[in-house]
Amino acid sequence: MEISGGEEEPVTSSMPKEVSNVSISDSDKFVYQILNGPNEHCLENFRMDKPVFYKLCDILQTRGLLRHTNRIKIEEQLAIFLFIIGHNLRTRAVQELFRYSGETISRHFNNVLNAVMSISMDFFHSNPNETLEDDDDPRFFPYFKDCLGVVDCIHIPVMVGVDEQGPFRNSNGLLTQNVLVASSFDLRFHYVLAGWEGSASDQQVLNAALTRRSKLLVPQGKYYIVDSKYLNLPGFIAPYHGVTTNSREEPKELFNERHKLLHRAFDRAFGALKERFPILLSAPPYPLQTQVKLVIVACALHNYIRSEKPDDLVFRMFEEDTMAETEEVALEEDQGEIEGHEHGFRPEEVDDSLRLRDEIASDLWDHYLQNMSTF
Repeated sequence: MEISGGEEEPVTSSMPKEVSNVSISDSDKFVYQILNGPNEHCLENFRMDKPVFYKLCDILQTRGLLRHTNRIKIEEQLAIFLFIIGHNLRTRAVQELFRYSGETISRHFNNVLNAVMSISMDFFHSNPNETLEDDDDPRFFPYFKDCLGVVDCIHIPVMVGVDEQGPFRNSNGLLTQNVLVASSFDLRFHYVLAGWEGSASDQQVLNAALTRRSKLLVPQGKYYIVDSKYLNLPGFIAPYHGVTTNSREEPKELFNERHKLLHRAFDRAFGALKERFPILLSAPPYPLQTQVKLVIVACALHNYIRSEKPDDLVFRMFEEDTMAETEEVALEEDQGEIEGHEHGFRPEEVDDSLRLRDEIASDLWDHYLQNMSTF
């Protein structure tokens, strides 16, 4: 199916502040004034530093995924795409800025989207040794030393036809796609499964991720933490159900408290992603397949930038855990964790995963009792 963006939508977003300070007499002048100007202008407009931008252009050209044309060079093609997803602007707004027709803007947007999509797997790497280390926060190490990160689902707004809206309407009545993501504590994404309807449960999407051809792989002896919407299964450690996190009167409560703190890494990673690419904050007027690709490509570019420039301004904003405490509530009652074999795991494997959680909780509790003043 040919993918194309909408071209006649009204402009609903204002221009970024940097754009108002740049002459737009012609498209070349805008792009190259940004690229030849201060690095901060490139980061503001194209969402990455200049060396990172140029290296991505080189990658796409070297692999034969993009090429210069008589009218528009690769740098400007990439700039158009990044400008759209980095400022959530519609085709008409970008058309006026770059001084190209809507068809040209749409065509190059899709060319870049498909080019990055074709190499996106290169940017998703799960390092089995990328776990908590002994110089990390003593609240978590060595108890969660084999934890790779966090797996959770997040709902991204989606636009679909009236006849398709039923399955995509989530529990809040909003049209979304339910996206499952495995993220590290270093704000990187290990795995992304996008495109599931908003009405699908998080556990259902995880089950799909574990059984599809390009499935989520968890190395032997490692695990991700998941929240209370999921079962405690091999490779996925959930909090204890029906246990609060507002006191430390038993091992399960302390475990849930630390588990919840670790889970915040997911919020920081997605906070950085949406800050950089706000097109994910609202439903863009593109075909569904394009909307699904946008999520994956945004996550891939996030990882690419994290590898090339881990301390850029956006990442620094979300490097530290500054999430405010939320009101503590009791987690829902046990949802039948012992039935994990229905999801492809043997009963003894599920028992082992429950035992691992108990061992972590016990070790945490023992250390807490010995070091109550500092732990």
